[in-house]
Amino acid sequence: MTTASTPKGERRRHALVQAAVELLIEGGFDAVRHRAVAERAGLPLASTTYYFESLDELIAAAIEHHGRTELARGRAELEALTEPPRGGDHLVELMLNQLLGPVDSNDAEAVLLRYERLVATGRRPYLRPLMLDLGGDLRALLLDTCVRAGAEVDAARLEQLIALVDGAVVNALIEVNPDPRAAARRMLREALA
Repeated sequence: MTTASTPKGERRRHALVQAAVELLIEGGFDAVRHRAVAERAGLPLASTTYYFESLDELIAAAIEHHGRTELARGRAELEALTEPPRGGDHLVELMLNQLLGPVDSNDAEAVLLRYERLVATGRRPYLRPLMLDLGGDLRALLLDTCVRAGAEVDAARLEQLIALVDGAVVNALIEVNPDPRAAARRMLREALA
């Protein structure tokens, strides 16, 4: 058993990943540096290179942790429904929760991270397999949501809806007082009407 696989090692590794996630949300990819992660986690600087072969590996672990946490939250929200979503507005809100996060966490930083990690994949090819995997899981969750709501949405239509939301959000992010959720809600309501 290696030190990294002991309970203490796993706790330290998780603390580093969690610290990297927080830094990603707060400042994007440029904020994730060995020293910043170690300080945030309350661990020695050398721990980042002890538990991760490279900064890229740490970033990938943080993105995977954040993405899987988002998916688990979305799945739990869907499973907690006691009856199928009624009406288009309920479906729109469920889809926005899965694409942008729940309303109560609707801060621009969390939304921005979702789009930063999509765009960053173009410059960081090591993220591509992970992002494709997370994207596939998200699409499956969205399709399940549509099925539960009785909405006839196939894979091709879902891609259109995601692209519509993505475009609305990116355009809203450049505004002085961005409200990406409101912009995406308007577009999605019209598309599903």
